[in-house]
Amino acid sequence: MSQTIIVLEDEPDISRLVQYHLESAGYTVRPYLAAQHVLSDAERQPPDLFLLDIMVPGGDGLDLCRRLRQNPLLSIVPIIFLTARAAENDRVAGLEMGADDYITKPFATRELVARVKAVLRRFERPTTPSVLKFEAVEIDAGAMQLRVRGELVTTTATEFRLLDYLARHPGRVFSRDHLLDAVWGDARFVTPRSVDVYVRRIREKIEDDAESPRYLKTMRGAGYRFEIPKTPAQVPTSV
Repeated sequence: MSQTIIVLEDEPDISRLVQYHLESAGYTVRPYLAAQHVLSDAERQPPDLFLLDIMVPGGDGLDLCRRLRQNPLLSIVPIIFLTARAAENDRVAGLEMGADDYITKPFATRELVARVKAVLRRFERPTTPSVLKFEAVEIDAGAMQLRVRGELVTTTATEFRLLDYLARHPGRVFSRDHLLDAVWGDARFVTPRSVDVYVRRIREKIEDDAESPRYLKTMRGAGYRFEIPKTPAQVPTSV
């Protein structure tokens, strides 16, 4: 079954161009010229990826991204911004909202398709799902779900991948550049400091006190290390 991409683009010519090349690459495309019905339609039929312009009628693409990231059903779906807004502060805003890639106009259609493929490949679920449990935290790689104290915690796809990668390599120190390669791959709009944004978000979701983290430690001048406290009563397990 082909993967489905919701494309929000208010310029009909660009929308048709994007749809043609994505469909030629084997994807199913659901195009929208305005933002009003994207969220409700996506809830009924979740896509595999959102490709969003920022400046569109019926709402701002950044605001739509924010609402998608707050939606438990859709928060894990990757988002790519495709926009003429190329300023650094726009890219930072896209990152802060939870975008997984950021493509600026004008763009080459071959590059667009390649970036879509790269993002979708990055978020493929493992063929051998496993659950990592320690203390009050449960990381389910197969379902791409995080639970803390038994409660489901909403994460973006990138947040989950970074957390899962760190937690499955406890005790190792990873530089920001290493984490970029491991989690973001060839995404071009992220920088080593982008890792810090995601680390802060993860800490807010798994730590009792994000300012004094027990699990996700900063190694000054080196990067980050994930620590899983081991006690006789609480030993991490993977099933």
